Amino acid sequence: MLKDVRKAIARGTVTDQGFAVAESFHLLEEALRSDCEISAVFAAESVRAAVESHVRGLKKIRVGVLPDDLFQSISSTEASQGVMALVRPPQWSVEQLFRGHALTVVLDGVQDPGNAGTVLRAAEAFGATGVAFLKGTASPYNPKCLRASAGSIFRIPVVPSLDPQVFLAASEQRKIELFALMPKSAIEVAKADFSRKCAIVVGSEGRGVSQRLSEKATPVRIPTVGVESLNAALAAGIALFVARTQRMAAG
Repeated sequence: MLKDVRKAIARGTVTDQGFAVAESFHLLEEALRSDCEISAVFAAESVRAAVESHVRGLKKIRVGVLPDDLFQSISSTEASQGVMALVRPPQWSVEQLFRGHALTVVLDGVQDPGNAGTVLRAAEAFGATGVAFLKGTASPYNPKCLRASAGSIFRIPVVPSLDPQVFLAASEQRKIELFALMPKSAIEVAKADFSRKCAIVVGSEGRGVSQRLSEKATPVRIPTVGVESLNAALAAGIALFVARTQRMAAG
């Protein structure tokens, strides 16, 4: 099993059995709170008591105790808390991204898993209905993405490795208006109407929104002073805040 964990961390994805590697006490607590299936928990010897207290009474969860140096050699973090859980993330459909009065976030080639995870957290915080990870985007199950999401990965609908054409067809069928965050747009983000069913497209850190999606979307920009563009996660958070504010005002 440890070999499978090492491989999943190195690949930045789930294990061969479909479990995400969630490191930190906070992610363990969030996985438990979200009622996700947990196949195993590994603890460094030095924090064994603390880990066992977290899962006490949960008979189906077994705790594997490892020497501290072995645990650190497996961990994906330099300052590990000494705990990792194998969590089966919820499976979501494309339809669930657009449920209700849709506010969907689309990650179009965002490759930094920390940015992607931060977007997940912002998406949940501001009431998004789901996050589409298009092909070419970091895996939502990368351990760094999981940590940056702070547990949101276990609750908000997420579809990984989604083909852009499938997404566009689904959004068109449901009459979802697309807004693409593009720093050179003439339209400021506050002037866009996010009160209707819509999706916010966030492009890659280097190339921005792909031509395929930009051709189908209304470009909007976040006005800045002294810098041309913002970090992908920060830009997404600002746009989501604007959308949430508009929707609350509209009732």
